[in-house]
Amino acid sequence: MRESAVKVCLVSVLCSAMVACGGGAPGAAPGAPSPGGAAGGRPPMPVESVVVAARPVEQTSEFVAVLKSRTSVTIQPQVEGFLTRIAVASGDRVARGTLLFEIDAAVPRAALKTLESTRALRQTDVDHAQQELTRARTLYGAGAISQRELQQAETLQRSTEAALRVVEEQMQQTRTDLTYYRVVAPSSGVIGDVPVRTGDRVTRTTTLSVIDDNDALEAYVSVPVQQAAALQVGLPTRIVDDRGGVIATNPISYVSPTVEPTQTVLAKVALRDGRGQFRAQQLVRVQIVWATAPAVTVPLTALSRINGQYFAFVMQPEGQGFVARQRGLTLGALVGNDYVVQAGLSEGDRLITGGIQKIGEGAPVMPAPAAAPSAPGAPVVPGKQGA
Repeated sequence: MRESAVKVCLVSVLCSAMVACGGGAPGAAPGAPSPGGAAGGRPPMPVESVVVAARPVEQTSEFVAVLKSRTSVTIQPQVEGFLTRIAVASGDRVARGTLLFEIDAAVPRAALKTLESTRALRQTDVDHAQQELTRARTLYGAGAISQRELQQAETLQRSTEAALRVVEEQMQQTRTDLTYYRVVAPSSGVIGDVPVRTGDRVTRTTTLSVIDDNDALEAYVSVPVQQAAALQVGLPTRIVDDRGGVIATNPISYVSPTVEPTQTVLAKVALRDGRGQFRAQQLVRVQIVWATAPAVTVPLTALSRINGQYFAFVMQPEGQGFVARQRGLTLGALVGNDYVVQAGLSEGDRLITGGIQKIGEGAPVMPAPAAAPSAPGAPVVPGKQGA
């Protein structure tokens, strides 16, 4: 009786040990997983996953550019004198030919009046000389005077006409100078700061103001000489905001043939898209799109970082199910919410994108429905990317 009880007890202990070691149901093949999940008896964790595939990714670099007006004009007088009138204020929009400043023109006006009087005298001389020439010709025809006297009358008539022309040219020059005492806008645009005041004495080197046309701006982008070989007219660029959102898209319109002392090459972008949204001398973030090529990307939510190294979990077949395996990744540029993968993932790998906080290395997993990925056919629009 005691032996039977001992045998029953030993059988119970052996069965418990088999169950604890994953022996499975009676009659199952040795080492086969139990019906409840993967090895060890743990049920597989449902996780979101996607099959890794390459998609078009733009290769870009971001720079800080300054906007300059293509019609920026510095207003300086062409004469010296005292300001008698300032007809505009900072921020005014003016058309070409609009009066901006007036300079005291008392001296040239007085000079013009003097010249007008002188001209009247010279005109009298011309009229008198013409009369004398007519009389001399009549007398010469009658034989009353010599040819020498006729030539003298002709010379007098020519000299008086020449003197009249000199005075008239001086008057024309004075009238032209008088126009310079009225400073007008050479082009349309917005008046900048006006640093002068009525009564100030100005010279030809005095800056009265600046006119900028914010509807005709160019972005000045300084590109390091190491990247200049890829610069060419027509490359697309984007002006982006602080969050990486695209504000305007325009092609490069000019590439400098020379290198600046800072070892950069100047590229200009004429702003047709985004016109009216910016101001002259404004600093903006400009992305140059060098090319578009297929690349493998991984979302930020699928990454974990350990000791400065990025990792991601992939769903790897094992036995009759899947287990999570951790992969070390080498990452490239940040494109939107994804990183470009340079090494560690290949097309066809099943990347775990959701539920990674609940799993570890070798944990049994199973696919769960995931959110629809972005369309692979359209190029990825980059967010912030360093130069």
